[in-house]
Amino acid sequence: MLKGSINGQFYGDKTGATSAITANAGELKLKASLSDITSSTVPSFSNLSFSVEKPGSFFIDYDVPKQDVRFQFMNSGRVLDKQLNLTYTHSIKENNCWMDGMLMIDSSNKLSANYKFDCGLSKLKYCYSQGGGVRTFESCYAVADKSWDFAVSQRVCGNDLVRASYQTSSKNLGLAWLTTSSFGGCFKVSASVNLAEESKIPKLSAESTWDLDM
Repeated sequence: MLKGSINGQFYGDKTGATSAITANAGELKLKASLSDITSSTVPSFSNLSFSVEKPGSFFIDYDVPKQDVRFQFMNSGRVLDKQLNLTYTHSIKENNCWMDGMLMIDSSNKLSANYKFDCGLSKLKYCYSQGGGVRTFESCYAVADKSWDFAVSQRVCGNDLVRASYQTSSKNLGLAWLTTSSFGGCFKVSASVNLAEESKIPKLSAESTWDLDM
């Protein structure tokens, strides 16, 4: 069966759309996607890519404009009776390699780390959730910048989600609202303001995604 998705974005003076078609081939998922990035004056098409994925095992993506191949390999195991998820990513042309790891301490506590092979440990992240994910607290430390990012999420009115975030390095304060539709769509409205700027004018963005059976 073929499945399609359409994603539209609005960022101030820019709009964009992404379309994708996914087909199942046994345990594999085949996907073709195209991004249509437009401005107020000159439209342009870019970011055509093809990918093949075996969920929980590997992901291979070919970026046509960049002529670059990106590999991802996923695996999981147990450390001290705690589940450990590992993801290795390698971009051939950009020659970037990194490893992401997430340790499930328990149902409420997660510890994540990002390791880049060219510069070492990059990020450490701790996530604590309450009420089965109704409320979530996140803190992330960037090793190179020696800075912290914080976020708090709260589920409201069923599946709606409100998320507030703050980045200490850029002094960027953000607020986002996410909701899902019974017709197979999801919506996101965001606002952010840079507290380091004198004007402190909020930047607004909106995004919607629709999934279709073909």
